[in-house]
Amino acid sequence: MNVPKSPRVTRAYLGIGSNLGDRLAHLQSAVDGLATTDGIDVAGVSGVYATDPAGGPEQGEYLNAVVAVETELSARDLLGVAHRLENEAARVRGERWGPRTLDVDVLVVTGEEVHEPDLEVPHPRMWERGFVMAPLGDLDPNARSHEPPGGWPGVRTTDLSLKLP
Repeated sequence: MNVPKSPRVTRAYLGIGSNLGDRLAHLQSAVDGLATTDGIDVAGVSGVYATDPAGGPEQGEYLNAVVAVETELSARDLLGVAHRLENEAARVRGERWGPRTLDVDVLVVTGEEVHEPDLEVPHPRMWERGFVMAPLGDLDPNARSHEPPGGWPGVRTTDLSLKLP
């Protein structure tokens, strides 16, 4: 008797950030968009952090968060979802590390490593970026072990929050 394989469900983390327009609304649109995507269940959302820009041109402060999902999708498929959400937020891809309405990065997909020109998972620079690691620490306490003494420079907690769908 052939038993159909059930889809592999795994935990993944996505970083979200915005520094143009209604930043909190852009972050919430990403959470809502993930929640309505087939094959994705939103499992948790970090606190919202205000962060200084990391590189690029002079620009305004970011709001950043991390979303934990349970998913059947691969890292490559999650990247497609990330680009769709960015496009829906009218993101314009201009200067590298420039201001944006919404940035969605695939940070980690449990059990999957990808090393391709347009996608690296785990995200290769996440360990050194406070705007990723501070919110990730809200969802995965092991991430706190990477925090430097005195905390992450340029990263501030806020009273803002995102709603789980």
